[in-house]
Amino acid sequence: MINPFDDTYFMKFALQEAELAFEKGEIPVGAVIVVDNRVIARTHNLTELLNDVTAHAEMQAITSAANFLGGKYLNKCTLYVTLEPCQMCAGALYWSQISKVVYGASDLQRGFKIMGTQLHPKTEVVSGVLAAEASALMKRFFVEKRNLN
Repeated sequence: MINPFDDTYFMKFALQEAELAFEKGEIPVGAVIVVDNRVIARTHNLTELLNDVTAHAEMQAITSAANFLGGKYLNKCTLYVTLEPCQMCAGALYWSQISKVVYGASDLQRGFKIMGTQLHPKTEVVSGVLAAEASALMKRFFVEKRNLN
C-alpha cells in the first residue's frame, strides 16, 4: 500500500506557505511541521513584516509547533522547509531535538551545511524534495525584486 502522506505531500504545504511569503514581499521560504501525519504548524518568512531578522519560517514553525504541543521538544516531529535552513535555524532545530528535517532547495551560500553547523545527532535530514519548484520560486522573487529597483 502506498502512503499518500510522503515527504512530497507535506512539502507542497511548505511551498504554499512560500507562495504566501512571496505575495507579501518576503523572501519566499515556507515551512510546516508535522507529527503523526498531521500538520501542526504552517508558517513562512516574516522578517520584513515583523522587522525581525530572526523571523525565518523555521523559527516561526518551531515556536508554533512547541505552543501546539505544549513543550519545547519536537522529537517526534518533521519539519518541511522549502530552503535549506541557515545556521541560526539549524541551531534552534538542534535544541528542539526535531526528529527529521526535509528541505527543498539547497542554500550553497548560507545553508547550515556550507556553514558547518550541525543538527541534533538523532535528526534525520532529507534534501532535494521539490527542489526545482522551491528554487524557481526563489529565483522569480529575486528577478522581480531586481526589476522593481
